[in-house]
Amino acid sequence: MLAGVLLAASTCPSLVLGAEVDSVIRKGAERVRVAQAAQDRVDDIVESTRTLEDQYRTALKEIEGLEVYNGLMNTQISGQINEIEELGAAIDQVTVIERQITPLMIRMIDGLEQFIALDVPFLLEEREERVRGLHELMERADVTVAEKFRRVTEAYQIEMDYGRTVLAYEGTLELDGGLREVNFLRVGRIGLYYQSADAARTGVWNPHVGQWQVLDSAAARNQVRMGIRVANKQVAPDLLLLPVPAPRVGS
Repeated sequence: MLAGVLLAASTCPSLVLGAEVDSVIRKGAERVRVAQAAQDRVDDIVESTRTLEDQYRTALKEIEGLEVYNGLMNTQISGQINEIEELGAAIDQVTVIERQITPLMIRMIDGLEQFIALDVPFLLEEREERVRGLHELMERADVTVAEKFRRVTEAYQIEMDYGRTVLAYEGTLELDGGLREVNFLRVGRIGLYYQSADAARTGVWNPHVGQWQVLDSAAARNQVRMGIRVANKQVAPDLLLLPVPAPRVGS
């Protein structure tokens, strides 16, 4: 009996010590788990912070890029606004010019018509038809002012070119009380001649009296015939001694 009591007394301290060690180990493990959980939370916070920082830096770069882009767009918009204002002013100016140039073109056409009526009467139908076409053109709303002006200046250029060229063409002329087929010869605006197909009749336009004047001399008839052949490129160019009406002296 005594021995059993002694055994129990001797083992009791070991049991107590073991229980305390287990308790310490459990608490230590619990602290480790708590510390590990805390560290995990810290790591999560750090990672979240890094992610937010990266996002923030990315956002700053995007903002910087947008500021540069916006600055460029503002510059372009300012330039476009200036262009719009300039175009508006140009449109207003064009409107003013159109109002001014249309009467000018009408006066130019009227002047051309009067000039043709007073000029040497070569290609008269063709030239009068060109003027009539210009009058009709001015009444059309589907033709731009620029095109109208181009056509008017083109007609003036054609008239100017007449003064620098030699031309032979066929036509009809009233002779001996009837119309006869003749060949006309125009030498610039210096002289206009006709000759019948059989060369029996030859004449020159006299601008002072506004009539045809008969050329009787054989030399004049030969020179007119030669001029017609030169103008038609039937012979090489040569010196022509054509009669020219004397200039009017005085007014």
